[in-house]
Amino acid sequence: MLGFLKRRRRARLAALPFPEDWARILAANAPAYRRLPGDLRNQLHGHVHIFLAEKTFEGCNGLEITDEIRVTIAGQACLLILNRETDCFPDLITILVYPSMFYADMVEPDEHQQIVSEYTEDRSGESWDVGVVILSWEDIVDYTSTGRAGYNLVLHEFAHQLDLENGAMDGMPRLPDRARRDTWRSVFSEAYARFERATMSNRRTLVDAYGAGDAAEFFAVVTESFFERPLALRREYTALYDELSAFYRVDPASWPLSGGETGTVFHRPRARRRRRGG
Repeated sequence: MLGFLKRRRRARLAALPFPEDWARILAANAPAYRRLPGDLRNQLHGHVHIFLAEKTFEGCNGLEITDEIRVTIAGQACLLILNRETDCFPDLITILVYPSMFYADMVEPDEHQQIVSEYTEDRSGESWDVGVVILSWEDIVDYTSTGRAGYNLVLHEFAHQLDLENGAMDGMPRLPDRARRDTWRSVFSEAYARFERATMSNRRTLVDAYGAGDAAEFFAVVTESFFERPLALRREYTALYDELSAFYRVDPASWPLSGGETGTVFHRPRARRRRRGG
């Protein structure tokens, strides 16, 4: 009964008219939105209604949560669930939004788990496994104004949420069967190894060098490139692009061009770390 009631409530939400002000916000702050075919755009509008009705937003350090903040984050996050059977990030409860980068106190043991280092680290976003995503609003809007194609904080942190749906943040989201998991593991391992060789040699990389941290970060940054620089990603990592297209069930390389797919990504100007709980 609860499942039926949830589906019916969500169907009502998805059918609501999409406010013109919200569409203008997404057109201004989400480059991929401007490229969406009409059917996917209508589907995204429905997802945004559901997301905003079910998730809580909290401003931090004095930030006032506005419609622009809510709609920008919801619209970009929901790009990841188009055409997919999904429960709309079921484990996510709250999005904390800071006005700019924030600081986290870190405790890190050495390789023998004995000597502990304590330090403070600046961050732009975190994705937790306890129902929380943390984002810097400045970093969300900065990439749209600077034209840094391939950089998208919201896509990055919400890709981590999808990664967690299989029970671990390990670079493999929940897949339907063993055959798909085996193919994913093979394709991603080859692409990740090639990417790591490039970053270790200090060569320019299409995919953000931040992804060299581990497999989970690689999945998050290639998700950014998949939606933000799909043509370039398909050229450089064809098999990887095909795997992402099968998982996300969209083909951004086929969407109309908006003139935003330019530039080469180097290292991020600010750290963007994930955090498991806490």
